[in-house]
Amino acid sequence: MSRISYVNGRYVPHRSALVHVEDRGYQFADGVYEVVAVHKGKLVDEQGHLDRLDRSLWELRIAPPMSRSALRVVMRELLRRNRLRQGIIYIQVTRGVARRDHPFPVDATPSIVMTVALKPPPDPLVLETGKRVVSVPEIRWGRCDIKSTSLLPNVLAKQQAREVGAYEAWFVDGQGVVSEGASTNAWIVTRDGQLVTRPTGNEILGGITRASVLELARKEGIELIERPFTLAEAKEAREAFITSATSYVLPIVQIDDAVIGNGKPGSVSRRLFEAYRVYMEGEGAEA
Repeated sequence: MSRISYVNGRYVPHRSALVHVEDRGYQFADGVYEVVAVHKGKLVDEQGHLDRLDRSLWELRIAPPMSRSALRVVMRELLRRNRLRQGIIYIQVTRGVARRDHPFPVDATPSIVMTVALKPPPDPLVLETGKRVVSVPEIRWGRCDIKSTSLLPNVLAKQQAREVGAYEAWFVDGQGVVSEGASTNAWIVTRDGQLVTRPTGNEILGGITRASVLELARKEGIELIERPFTLAEAKEAREAFITSATSYVLPIVQIDDAVIGNGKPGSVSRRLFEAYRVYMEGEGAEA
C-alpha cells in the first residue's frame, strides 16, 4: 500500500504531496512543526504536542489552519489510511503562499501538511550499550522555544555527529553551558545521584517527552532539579541521557572523548526508560 499524506484539505498519495514554490515555509522557513510518536496505533502525548503547536503558531503570529478538534480527526484518519501502528506523524504549518517579500502577507492562507513514517521504537539493547554525543558550538537564534522549521544549525550539528559516528550533538554556549541536543533534550545524573536538566526558556525547546519524564521521575521519587549544567560537569557525571518523542529515554555513555560513569547505561536511565515504556502503554497514549 502506498503512503498517504495530507495537504491543505486533501488526502493524497505521498509522491503527489506538493506545495507551491512560493510557500513561505519553503522560501523563509516561515512555519512551525510537530512530531508525534505513534505507539501501537495510538498517539503519544498528543495534547502536549498540540498545545506546543498552538504556542509556536501564536509566537510567530500564524493563524491556526483548523480547529483542534478537526486536527485530531485528520491525524486519526491519516493513521487509519496508512494503517500505521508504530512510527511518527509529522505536522507542518506555514504562513502560506504569497509573493516573495519579507513582511507578513496580508491575504495568505496558512498551509498545513501532514505525513507519517514507519519508525520502530528504540532497540532495548540500547540499555546495554548506550550512545555517544559530541559537543558543538551554540549558533542558533535566541528563540529555540519556538518549534520553527528553521533547522539549519541543527542539521549541521547532526551531520557533524554522524561524521564521527555519534548519535547526537549537544549545543554548548560561550560559557560552556549545555543548551540541548540537536533534536533532543539533555540530562545528567550527578555523582551524588541528583537528576539535572536545563529549565525551559527561550534557550531550549520545551520537550513534550521531557515534561513527561520529569513527571515520571517525580513519581519514582528520584531527586531532581531543573538548572543549567556545563559540558565539563556532564563529562564528570555518573550518567547522562537524552529524551525526545522518537528517542524516548536514551542513555549516553560518551560525550566527545569522555566516558560517562563506567561506560555503561546507569540505573536512573534504565529506570526512566522502563517507566516511560509503561507510560506509553497506558496514560500517555490516546486512541
